[in-house]
Amino acid sequence: MLRLAQTLNTLLVGALERAFPEAASAARQAGVPLDPQLGPASKPEFGDFQANGAMALARPLRQAPRQIATAIVAQLEADPAFAALCLPPEIAGPGFINLTLRPEVLAAEVARCLADPRLGVEAVAGGGAPVVVDFSSPNIAKEMHVGHLRSTIIGDALARVLEFRGHPVLRLNHVGDWGTQFGMLITHLKLVAPEALTTADAVDLGDLVAFYRQAKARFDSDETFQTTSREEVVKLQSGDPTSRRAWQLLCDQSRREFQRLYDRLDIRLDERGESFYNPYLEAVVADLAAAGLLVSDGGAQCVFLEGEDGTARQAPPVIVRKSDGGFNYATTDLAAIRYRFAAPPEGDGARRVIYVTDAGQASHFAGVFQVARRAGWIPDDGRLEHVPFGLVQGEDGKKLKTRSGDTVRLKELLDEAVERCEADLRRRLAEEERQEDESFIEEVATTVGLAAVKYADLSTNRITNYQFSFDRMLALSGNTAPYLLYAVVRIAGIARRGGANAAGVAFPEPLVFGEPQEWALVRQLLQFDAVILEVEQELLPNRLCSYLFELSQVFNRFYDQVPVLKAEDPARGSRLALCRLTADTLKLGLGLLGIPTLERM
Repeated sequence: MLRLAQTLNTLLVGALERAFPEAASAARQAGVPLDPQLGPASKPEFGDFQANGAMALARPLRQAPRQIATAIVAQLEADPAFAALCLPPEIAGPGFINLTLRPEVLAAEVARCLADPRLGVEAVAGGGAPVVVDFSSPNIAKEMHVGHLRSTIIGDALARVLEFRGHPVLRLNHVGDWGTQFGMLITHLKLVAPEALTTADAVDLGDLVAFYRQAKARFDSDETFQTTSREEVVKLQSGDPTSRRAWQLLCDQSRREFQRLYDRLDIRLDERGESFYNPYLEAVVADLAAAGLLVSDGGAQCVFLEGEDGTARQAPPVIVRKSDGGFNYATTDLAAIRYRFAAPPEGDGARRVIYVTDAGQASHFAGVFQVARRAGWIPDDGRLEHVPFGLVQGEDGKKLKTRSGDTVRLKELLDEAVERCEADLRRRLAEEERQEDESFIEEVATTVGLAAVKYADLSTNRITNYQFSFDRMLALSGNTAPYLLYAVVRIAGIARRGGANAAGVAFPEPLVFGEPQEWALVRQLLQFDAVILEVEQELLPNRLCSYLFELSQVFNRFYDQVPVLKAEDPARGSRLALCRLTADTLKLGLGLLGIPTLERM
């Protein structure tokens, strides 16, 4: 529909300029062209689009909005290109122009989308500069838990949408493989399990996590241990061979565990941990000093933040170098920003950098982003964005934890989703007296179980907390993955019965629709391109989820109320075409959310 909207906007601008040439000339001289203010109609009964520009032109033209709208409509009606695109326009209220696309134009657009593997969604021109999406980011020597779920799933969905639009995307996993936690862990392991520092996989990851907790407890309560740990960090940062070997063994072990979960969730990531930026930390300090931003405070080197008006802000400064000479997370994040925007070969040459982390880090990133801007590292056309998300909560509204009070391990959460889905599937098969082999049961349970977890997260506005409920996310009704997957399966069955399941099947030319349910489905399908662009700009995957859910509902109403498979009905082929485009749209949309579909459930 965006292509039609662009064409219509061009026609409206031309009509405005012909109706009010003096105003158009003045607008061009001012570098601000006349804007017809074209947008989607506020209600279906008003048509497809609504142009509200007459309201804004009333004051400069010193005319009533309805008079201006009448002049614009007169020019439109005299334009053959407009007449071929729209039905006669209508003026509503004080001066709104309601516009309805011709039925044959909408039908031709459906045919065009059917023949297009991208379903009418245009790719960005020229590919553009790389976009960095920084997501997931677990910590070495810790198991991935439910807290990593949102960053991983949201980041992957955003990366998929941006890639589909044609942007070159760097999917970066900023793994926590550096810093104080390693000083603590290495110091503790030297005392309790020195073999873990010299021999690969000498202890399993579960034990490593337990050792980390013990190290953290000692760090918080023992000043001598704390001092030794900090000295160990400095040794690691300065390249001590023994510390580096121990660090590498710990990283490799954790990395293998992370990859098992990424493979299971079909997540692609390029690891570039905190350690990658270690060689660039000195340059960060030098750049900030040269820019006159560094201030010494208690032996540490800091940048004090400014308010929006440029005055000093009452907030903690961004510490760039600690009093012991070591660096911290902020320094690493600054080095990462500097590298990502720098032109190759010194950096990635990105023009958009997106950080997908929990909302609790908002103030940290606000400070780091401000420092990066004041240092001049962000190009004029660069976009630096934090994509915050809320907590995963239990059904009681509290932070999701196990009965023992521990954070839920991600592996166990995924296991339970698949197990519950399998149990439900076996129950339904027994009720229906259906016989299916074990490979079918495993495929459906795995696909639906993991899809349910992903979709429950993505369908929620990421900015808010959401309550995790297996019963709700695995339901076959409502805005859930099983509901959408079942819609795809249902359409696949219709296509098989109607002979339209082959990829190269020919549909009628032209497509012809007449029922209100058909037109409702046509208009819903043609909104897909606008939704994808909205997700690209706003970085809100729930907008795509809402669209797909609504599409499934509109399709089900269409199928329930209109005979699709009636053999002698001349509309049969056109209706099967709508079924095909609906299935293709659901499959593509779910694929952009990282969710595969099924032919049978």
